[in-house]
Amino acid sequence: MELTETHTLPVPQDRAWEALNDTAMLKACIPGCDSIEADGENAYAVGMTAAVGPVKARFKGRMELTDIDAPHTYTIVFEGQGGAAGFSKGTAKVNLEPGEDADTTKLTYSAHAQVGGKLAQIGSRLVDGAARKIAGEFFKRFGAKLQDAGEAQQEQNGVADEKPADADKEEKGKKSWTAWISKS
Repeated sequence: MELTETHTLPVPQDRAWEALNDTAMLKACIPGCDSIEADGENAYAVGMTAAVGPVKARFKGRMELTDIDAPHTYTIVFEGQGGAAGFSKGTAKVNLEPGEDADTTKLTYSAHAQVGGKLAQIGSRLVDGAARKIAGEFFKRFGAKLQDAGEAQQEQNGVADEKPADADKEEKGKKSWTAWISKS
């Protein structure tokens, strides 16, 4: 299986790099992820549940970051065992570049994976579809968390709009009150 995609992240490159190396952030964003724990230098033990067509299994595996060139690129080498469901192993090359404006980052990845056992028997179309679905959900969650963190940082730095949250309600109330008085 091969999967290559590009995503625009709503944060500068350094912040995107930090988030991609934050195990709590990754655990919250990876669908079905139960745990990510340090397992040596630049290595992590991972536990997750995944469904591929009719096969649903709990996978335990390991991922290691290699060829690290912060904050530009690294390669993830992974392998996982899902008991009777089978196994997966492969690599993913992740590249970060500054986006079109200073507050965005272009993330490109290319993943190559092999599956065996029942997973391999159900067919590559189902496996590819499940991988694309998991990746899509990850980037949806990851982008949302980055956006939320960026907004919280702006508010903390006083960059956010100084208008109180209910100011719009007050303005609407004044307009409707004024309209009501002028009708009288």
